Amino acid sequence: MLRKLLAALLLVLAGLGVATPALAEVQVHFQSFNGSVLWGRYPHTFVIFEGTLANGTRVNENYGFSARNSAEAITQGPAQHMILSETPATIAQTNRHFSVTISDQTYRRMRAEVIAWRDYPGRYYDLDERNCIHFVARMAQLAGLRADVPSEYIRRPKAWLNYITRRNPQLGAREIP
Repeated sequence: MLRKLLAALLLVLAGLGVATPALAEVQVHFQSFNGSVLWGRYPHTFVIFEGTLANGTRVNENYGFSARNSAEAITQGPAQHMILSETPATIAQTNRHFSVTISDQTYRRMRAEVIAWRDYPGRYYDLDERNCIHFVARMAQLAGLRADVPSEYIRRPKAWLNYITRRNPQLGAREIP
């Protein structure tokens, strides 16, 4: 009797859109942006967190790492940095390379890493040492992926994510031309 009552309660909660532990799931999507002279944007990579935590909290957020001033980063070395969130319109114009399902604990660890990059003191963005690719590589590592940054990919986000796709065949993802 108790078992039937519990099953009915879970069914009602699921019907109301309330997350139960079995329904909780957060995915991390790994994205690239090709860049555009018209948009005035350089090629870029970022992550999207999407889903529901075990406590029912909905997650829909995205983060990338960028220089506050691109000219400063290009001409003067290390530059002021920021965590950049993309608009839905911009996201619609990007490439989704692959997605990984993560635990609540991994989500919290990845969010802590976002905050650590955001709050790092001084000039932390460096085009060759700490750019958007290095940031997303760290996110990929925390998600359990093999994610190094060979020098030939340092300024090529889409090519780098294709490289990560090849390094992690368990993803079952295809390269984006």
